[in-house]
Amino acid sequence: MDYPIIDCHCHVYPDRIADRAVESIRNFYDIDLGYDGRCSTLVREGAKYGIKHYVVFSVATTPKQVQTINAFIAETVKSSAGIMTGLGSLHPDSEDMAGDYEHLKSLGLRGVKLHPDFQKIAIDDERCEKIYQLCRGELPVLLHTGDYRYDFSNPDRMARILEKYPDLTVIGAHFGGWSVWDEAVSKLCDYQNFYVDCSSTLYAVSPERGRQLVRAYGADRVLFGTDHPMWFYEEEIKRFAALGLEDEEAEKILCKNSAKLFGIDEDKIF
Repeated sequence: MDYPIIDCHCHVYPDRIADRAVESIRNFYDIDLGYDGRCSTLVREGAKYGIKHYVVFSVATTPKQVQTINAFIAETVKSSAGIMTGLGSLHPDSEDMAGDYEHLKSLGLRGVKLHPDFQKIAIDDERCEKIYQLCRGELPVLLHTGDYRYDFSNPDRMARILEKYPDLTVIGAHFGGWSVWDEAVSKLCDYQNFYVDCSSTLYAVSPERGRQLVRAYGADRVLFGTDHPMWFYEEEIKRFAALGLEDEEAEKILCKNSAKLFGIDEDKIF
């Protein structure tokens, strides 16, 4: 690619648990993963294919994990020599949501990542709404969206949140609805506070359909992400190039949109 690339969707894990985490993901999706989930692997492999910056995070599946995970992400960012930006995790069942949120912000994390399928809660549950109320007008929320097997984050639930919180910036991973892409784009593309990333999608749709999804949401609201450690960088870069986008579209998706949403200084990644 001729542009510096920000990968906006990178799950990372401490080395001591990375193998278990990857095995769990493999079992959940019944897909062989490309990488081992370690930060060192992410940076080594990404550098080969023009990745200049990484947005990293992990997901708390219990409330007691929240602050430990966020501290790990913050330390990972701190030791990355400026090539990483971190998102924090929150859990809908936290007994001190406001305290967890303030701790997340104090660590310099730039957004919140939620995975309703792993956290086993619908995105329009009132417990999740406590998170949206804290984040609205302040931090973007990156949400796993879609899965034909579950009902936690279907497009109808997402639409209810977008309507209720127009001042909440939401990034719907996987083009707004993994495995239910057509339903998602038909119901969500007109919400201006809704962005999407292209992670874990391009392997499953044709280049023509991928290009249609980009243009339905608009290149200003699409971000490049790989869902590390799911897919090999070489394959994801080729899949993106095959979309045949205009140069201006590609530059926005590969770099500019993520830089704007997460406050990343573009001058430092060129």
